[in-house]
Amino acid sequence: MNFMKELGRFMMMGARAHAKWELDVSNTILHDRKRLIILGLLLLPILIGGIAFADKLSGALPDIIGGHKAYSPAYYNTGIFIVSIFIGLGAGLITGCIGAGGGFIIAPALMSAGIKGILAVGTDLFHIFAKAIMGSVIHRKLGNISVSLAVVFVIGAVIGATVGGIINRVLYEINPVLSDAFITSIYSIMLGFLGTYAMIDFLKARNASKGMVVEDAHGGKSEGVDMGSLPQKLQAVKIPPIVKFDADLVPGGRGISWIFLVTSGMLVGLAAGIMGVGGGFLTFPIFVYVLGVSSMTTVGTDIFQIIFTAGYASISQYAIYGFIFYTLAVGMLLGSLLGIQIGAMVTKVVPGITIRGFYAMAVLAGFVNRIFALPAKLGDMDIIPISPGLGSALETIGVWAFFIVIGAFSVWVIGTFIKNIGVLKGEGVRS
Repeated sequence: MNFMKELGRFMMMGARAHAKWELDVSNTILHDRKRLIILGLLLLPILIGGIAFADKLSGALPDIIGGHKAYSPAYYNTGIFIVSIFIGLGAGLITGCIGAGGGFIIAPALMSAGIKGILAVGTDLFHIFAKAIMGSVIHRKLGNISVSLAVVFVIGAVIGATVGGIINRVLYEINPVLSDAFITSIYSIMLGFLGTYAMIDFLKARNASKGMVVEDAHGGKSEGVDMGSLPQKLQAVKIPPIVKFDADLVPGGRGISWIFLVTSGMLVGLAAGIMGVGGGFLTFPIFVYVLGVSSMTTVGTDIFQIIFTAGYASISQYAIYGFIFYTLAVGMLLGSLLGIQIGAMVTKVVPGITIRGFYAMAVLAGFVNRIFALPAKLGDMDIIPISPGLGSALETIGVWAFFIVIGAFSVWVIGTFIKNIGVLKGEGVRS
């Protein structure tokens, strides 16, 4: 029980750190005219060429979206593009309002919309890579980056992302249903742990006395330079070469064997390659709680690794094999940038405890969505005895439950934003 609690806390810290990165990236893009022009250029071919002619050409194009021959998916229409914007918007609202990673819902949402799992993963990775490149803030945080730490970590991340990409592609070539079942199972486990912890955390916070110190919705308790027993033990292992870091925060700095860095990078890369979430949600808790790196150094290194890990994985493991749906990626980018900004502003007029409750519900909705989709896939492979009708019914329930919760949350956030525009503009103060 204690292990599950710690695992949930571990994942929650990562989700919050990744959301902080998303918010920083969003602000950087939207506050820079050149970056906005680049975003406009990305949208131009879709808005002018694709949307104008796709509906007319749809009858002449092959049905390859989500099919077994999902290479170079060029077909799209107005509906697909609009759906991608709403998916990005929902993820952005969760990230901005709750301060924890809304990107976890993107792949499940795409799969629920009929996109094959491997295409959803590749598209999500490319969307994260495009966002990271456009909103790169590395130059602002050079003082918080240990270059040697980042380089060794990325070596492991590249290895892990390669393995993750190969696993997904091999399973897909064996059987597309097997691939979907594998990705669905991974998401079910992750969202199950994270959602359970988030709900327990919410219930405890709601019942806590006013005098207790409770983590806020966006950052949690700040992590300083103190280390737990595990980081101390790992740093005591002197297998050369030793990578040095945190020299500006601790007298003489700290050091850790390259073996632990490469291993950690492999784990993050593997998660990125399989799940398509960039791996950023794992970097923060691994660095702080396992390797003993200060939170300041971790933030800069996390930004660094997301660009290289997501970029390498999306291009080398998915793009060159045709498993990226670029139109979806651009639509999700546009929607998430808008959603993050709205969500972040709503936090100023909504109690933190309410936000916690919505986050727990959103993650658990994603869990229900994936776990209810699993029986039909297992039944299609004759792994479990289940009728096609029952499997389809369960999957439909999961899809409706997911989109109802995410949709209701999105409507609530946007409605709250519109209702409090005056307050947010500084015309009044709300307690």
